[in-house]
Amino acid sequence: MNIKPEVAALHDELTQWRREIHAHPELAFEETRTSDFVAQKLEEFGIEVHRGIAHTGVVGVLRSGDPDAEHIGLRADMDALPIEEQTNAEYSSRIPGKMHACGHDGHTTMLLGAAKHLSRSGRFSGTVYFIFQPGEESAGGGRVMVEEGLFERFPMRSVYGMHNWPGIQTGVAATLTGPVMAASDTFSITITGKGGHAAMPHQGIDTVMVTCEAVGALQTIASRNCDPADPVVVSVTQIHGGDATNVIPQQVNIAGTARTFSKNARDMIEPAMRRIINGVCAAHGASAEFEFERGYPATVNSAHETTLAARAAARVLGDGNVIHDMNPCMGSEDFAYMLEERPGSYIWLGAGEGRAQLHSPHYDFNDEILPLGVSYWTALVEDQLPAE
Repeated sequence: MNIKPEVAALHDELTQWRREIHAHPELAFEETRTSDFVAQKLEEFGIEVHRGIAHTGVVGVLRSGDPDAEHIGLRADMDALPIEEQTNAEYSSRIPGKMHACGHDGHTTMLLGAAKHLSRSGRFSGTVYFIFQPGEESAGGGRVMVEEGLFERFPMRSVYGMHNWPGIQTGVAATLTGPVMAASDTFSITITGKGGHAAMPHQGIDTVMVTCEAVGALQTIASRNCDPADPVVVSVTQIHGGDATNVIPQQVNIAGTARTFSKNARDMIEPAMRRIINGVCAAHGASAEFEFERGYPATVNSAHETTLAARAAARVLGDGNVIHDMNPCMGSEDFAYMLEERPGSYIWLGAGEGRAQLHSPHYDFNDEILPLGVSYWTALVEDQLPAE
C-alpha cells in the first residue's frame, strides 16, 4: 500500500465525518443536511463552492498551477435508502426507515478527504471539480445534474466515479473497459380475463393461469431471443391478484425489471415482451395493458480513462491488487448519465469479504478503506494534472 502520511493522518477525522453522515441519512433530493455538511467542509478547505444544481447537489472547484491546464471531475453520491437499519452500531441511523445501506456516506467522505488533502498539498496543475451528487438511488440525480448544465458550467474533459464493493477483498480495486453496470428498465402489466367462481373455471378466463404462463414465457427472451454473449435479465418481481380462495380474479398485475448492457439488447426487450404477453393472452381469450419505462442507461467505461484509473489505483494498492477484467454487474448506476456526456471510468473499491451486501439492513461501510479511497482520488488527480 502506498498511503501518504498526510492522508493516513486524516483517518480518524474521516471516520468521524462518515459516521456523522451515516447517523443522519437523507433520501433522494432531500440531502439538505448532508449538502450543508459538504459545503461547509469545502469552504473550510478554501475551495470554491457551488450549490443548488439538481436541488441539493454541490460542486467544489479547486484550481492549482496553470489555469489553462486540464479539468477533470470526481463524483460521489450522497443519498440514502428507505431501509430500517439493523446494524446496532452506536452511530446507526437516527431517522426511522432510512439508512445508508449502500455506502454513499463513505463515498462522500472519501471525496471530501481528497478535497482536503489536495487543497493543502496543491501538487497538481489544472482544475478539479468535486461533484457531490444527490438522488443516485433510482431518482436519477446524475441525469438531473447533466440536464441542469453540469458540464457547461464546469467544463471538465473527463469524469470519474467510485463505489465500495463488499465481496472484493480490502485493498483490491476492480475495473473494466466497456459496460460495467447495466441499463435498468421497468415494466408493469395488467392482465384482464373474466372473473368467476374457482369451482367453475370453465365459465371464466383464469387470469392467474394466464399470468403464470406469461411469466414463464418472458424468460425465453433471455434464453432464446438474445445473443448468449450479450447478457440480458428479465425479472418479474411483483404479482398481485385475487382476494379470496374461491374466486378467480378479474385482473392480475405483474411488474419487474429488465437489465441489459448493449443498445441492441435494450431495444429488443420491449417489443419482445409485448409480443409474448399479447400472444399468451390471445391464446386464452384474455387481454393485457403493458407499460414499459426506460431507466438508467448502461454505465460504460471509456478505454483511455479506465487505463488511467487502473494506473492510479495500482499506484496506491500495488499492481497485483487491481483487477482489470472484472465481471460486469447487472445492477445499475446513474453515473451512466455523466459517462454519456464525457469519457471517464467507474471503479469498484474492495470493502472486504464476508461483509453484509449493499442494500442490506445489516450493511455498514468499512471505515478501514477511507484512506484508500482518498489516496486513489489523489493519485488520479496528480497523475492526470501533473504539477509543473
